[in-house]
Amino acid sequence: MSQKAIKITGWTLTIILGLVFTMSAFLKLTQNETALAQASSFGIDATTYQFIGIIEIISLILFIVPRTGILGTMLLVAYLGGAIVTHLQHQQPIAMAVIFQMLLWITAFIRFPELKQRIFSTKKIQQL
Repeated sequence: MSQKAIKITGWTLTIILGLVFTMSAFLKLTQNETALAQASSFGIDATTYQFIGIIEIISLILFIVPRTGILGTMLLVAYLGGAIVTHLQHQQPIAMAVIFQMLLWITAFIRFPELKQRIFSTKKIQQL
């Protein structure tokens, strides 16, 4: 695959993830009734849910900006990990969160090859 195709693929996936996370954060920030009902079933109050939406938006912005993309990736990975655990604790389906977690990792590896190299490096770690 050419460099141009790789770059286009990375940014296309970034846009898709951006739209999904934006919609998710928007529902939290606007206090959507359905989203609040689900949050309250998890024991999360409206203020906390709104705060989670702010964290989600900040993490997304960091992910989209190339210079801070790896930091944003790690924050979104942690966010989705928390969502997966919360859903597991309350016997809710986790498929969507797992799919977006995988899509996030794939996108990060395409956009940030140095991240993939660091995670999957076969070189021995030198002792300090």
